[in-house]
Amino acid sequence: MESSPGWSTTGLNITNCTGPPAGSLQAVHFTNLMVLVVVVLGLFALLTALINGAVILAICTTKKLHLPANYLICSLAVTDFLVALLVMPISILYITTEKWSLGQVMCKVWLSVDMTCCTCSILHLCVIALDRHWAITKAIEYARKRSPHRTAIMVGIVWVISVFISMPPLFWTERPSSGSLQHCIIEHDHLGYTICSTLGAFYIPMIIILILYYRIYNAAKTLYQKRGSSRHFSSRSMGSQKSADHFRVPHTFCVSDLSDSDPTLPTDKLNTTVHIPSFQTDMDRQDDRNQICMSRERKAARILGLILGAFIICWLPFFLKELLVGLQVLQPSQLVSDFLTWLGYINSLINPVLYTSFNDDFKLAFKKLLKRKENT
Repeated sequence: MESSPGWSTTGLNITNCTGPPAGSLQAVHFTNLMVLVVVVLGLFALLTALINGAVILAICTTKKLHLPANYLICSLAVTDFLVALLVMPISILYITTEKWSLGQVMCKVWLSVDMTCCTCSILHLCVIALDRHWAITKAIEYARKRSPHRTAIMVGIVWVISVFISMPPLFWTERPSSGSLQHCIIEHDHLGYTICSTLGAFYIPMIIILILYYRIYNAAKTLYQKRGSSRHFSSRSMGSQKSADHFRVPHTFCVSDLSDSDPTLPTDKLNTTVHIPSFQTDMDRQDDRNQICMSRERKAARILGLILGAFIICWLPFFLKELLVGLQVLQPSQLVSDFLTWLGYINSLINPVLYTSFNDDFKLAFKKLLKRKENT
């Protein structure tokens, strides 16, 4: 979502895009600093493409990962892969040459892909949070409704909303006059659109994500406490029995279950048949389980914190700047605009790491992919 080259909130007429026709790039004087910038940004783009590509490949080739929850992650990875493939390289070229040299048609295409993919990536995070919220608060009911078809509908809605938010400025075009600035930007003359687009693309999704993850964590902790109390009651009841016996006790639920491939809690996960040889042995086991679960609770809190922190740190400065510029309160330099734009792009690199690296199924899938590559 290019700020100076893409999302610039100074007005809502479209593209100031003139200059040499496509393919006539002029020679650019490269300084050592510029070379360093190109190398660093190019590395970000390459890593973003490789990591998201690995996530897509892992989900497509690993049957165990064929779950509705992972289809959302795969769709997010596809969106972030498009950012790395179609948006970042042209942005690097634009920053390097400091002017637009690819023609007006290419400018419109790039702006469209930039804004749509970045908005879609953000909305995917909102949908993933919503899916996890339903999976934890309406476990059994949602498990019946959760399906690839439903996931496809959710993804389709995300893309439609992204296009709806991103496309309008591209139809408010003005023919560039001869000798105008050689820049590919969207100028926002309509303050109403600036406010609505930033609300729809970031602020509303951010509020929804914060509320959902807060409710997810609280709901998970409540379930854990209920299951812990029930397990303790069952253990005391069995302590009066002399003989070993089979019975059903609730399964300990940890918030960290949210990082599994499928965080849904179907009935067969809520109860587990166990064999209890003695009351003391059972109490020891329960203490061990409590300690393990508390450790996993802390780990889960860190995971949720990382997800929310990365999203807010990457995108909040950009959209705050967009709003302030639209209100004519702030006019940042080109350097600041480019930095904030790429800070948002980096979220496409962080997303696949956060949503898969804490998942054992994804780890195994990545290992298999590496082994397969070594064998070939």
